[in-house]
Amino acid sequence: MKKRLQRIGSCVLLCALLLAAALPAPVSAASTGFSDVPDTHWAADDIHRAVDLGLFQGQTKTRFGLGQPMTRAAAAVTVCRLFGWELVTPETGSYTDNQDPDAWYYSAVETAYANGAITRQTDTFRPSDPITREELAVMLVRAMGYGTIAGLAQDLPMPFRDVTTNVGYVAMAYELGLVNGTSSATFSPDRTATREQAAVMLMRLYDSYHAASPDKVGIAPTAEGLTDLTGYDAVAVGSARLIYTGETRLTNTMEEEQAAALLEAVTSAGAAPLLYVSGTYTALRGDGAQTAELLAAAVEDSGCQGLFLDLAKLPSAQREAFTALAEDLRDQLGDRPLYIMVEAPAWQGTAYTGYDYAALAEQADRLVVRVAAYENTAGEFPIAPLEPLEEVYYALAELRDLVDGEKLSLLLTTTGSGWSRGRHTGALPAEEIETLLDDTQTQDYYADRYACAYLTADNGDTVVWYLDGESALERIRMAAFFGVDQICLSDLSSVADYENYRLLETSAPENEAA
Repeated sequence: MKKRLQRIGSCVLLCALLLAAALPAPVSAASTGFSDVPDTHWAADDIHRAVDLGLFQGQTKTRFGLGQPMTRAAAAVTVCRLFGWELVTPETGSYTDNQDPDAWYYSAVETAYANGAITRQTDTFRPSDPITREELAVMLVRAMGYGTIAGLAQDLPMPFRDVTTNVGYVAMAYELGLVNGTSSATFSPDRTATREQAAVMLMRLYDSYHAASPDKVGIAPTAEGLTDLTGYDAVAVGSARLIYTGETRLTNTMEEEQAAALLEAVTSAGAAPLLYVSGTYTALRGDGAQTAELLAAAVEDSGCQGLFLDLAKLPSAQREAFTALAEDLRDQLGDRPLYIMVEAPAWQGTAYTGYDYAALAEQADRLVVRVAAYENTAGEFPIAPLEPLEEVYYALAELRDLVDGEKLSLLLTTTGSGWSRGRHTGALPAEEIETLLDDTQTQDYYADRYACAYLTADNGDTVVWYLDGESALERIRMAAFFGVDQICLSDLSSVADYENYRLLETSAPENEAA
């Protein structure tokens, strides 16, 4: 973990501005007049778009170089252009064969090295050598800052039998949709990547980075301190709890006046109010059909338009009962929205089997995926990032073949996780985190490993982990790779301001032809 290089202003958690402001849309294809790129070629659109964006140039004005190998130097140049990195030109190069500052690729190679896209496993870069498919996949994964995750993903299943080195990198590039195999079982890692293959990989990355801003929903446990709900598709309201005491029943601790105010705030903002019902596995002991009738009646009585059901941490023994309840709920609710919270299907390398995700997705409008926080300590220092980025990746990779991304919503925690002298003290609202950050004695940091912010206060006795704007963007971007187009904020009474970030520049710096 390192001290963050730039403080993110007053940014603490996640705010609606980021999610309402659309990122730049993918560039449409346009003819570039390359005589060697027929309009019917499989890569034509991506080649044209990459050229329009300034990521590539043709080998000549009329020829792209279709089928020609992509050199390692050209790959470094295009990656620098894609990420909009400011070029660095040190007096001495990092590799023995990159020592000429006048070389068209010199600064790009040094910039790629400075940003972690390439490493010094050897003292040579081999700029003129063709880049292999494996090398290009590794470069792209490193450039995104996912090197640590890829290193941890060595044991994840992958269909390619011919990948024996950099397994986690190739697996991640495949899961993120950047690369395909040369067959169902082979990747051909040592085969040279052609210029058109490189263009396609880069445009896939570009499109995921520049996907439309996700839809947003949230949970509002109270009407006090409620954030601006403009632009939310749905808001889960109330504090109903499903319990079983010989019979299944609902308890509600929210006063009628407060519930009415909350419902009014949601409907006035144009969002669909959903009745929020929480509980544990014990709530499934009753008859499922009767429970579904009870919940549907509660939705009707509350004035809400649908149901948000959150039965946390179900054991595998309750898997079938919960699926049956979802089926009964679908029948009872009809066309009314049904959101179901589910735990992530993988946790620190261990499969979680409490939910039949595919079956639940058939009944629900959305499955809201909750990724648990780490709660480890190093001495007395807590390592407790919220929704660790590596776990978000594992969860979405596991769900990829089970549930369509458009059926998923990723939960983002908008409260902080507080610790005092190595002991967990509970959740902190955004307002308290902002107060701590305004204190000149507070030190704020950003853990690249987990893509999560944290602060220390009270001479280091107090530690708070939280999602700031940068953290949220990393999770939104990861979700976009898997087609997940909605996020759910965990507490709409604890949402702080942040600054927007442009993750990629669409204009390319002045470089020689790639």
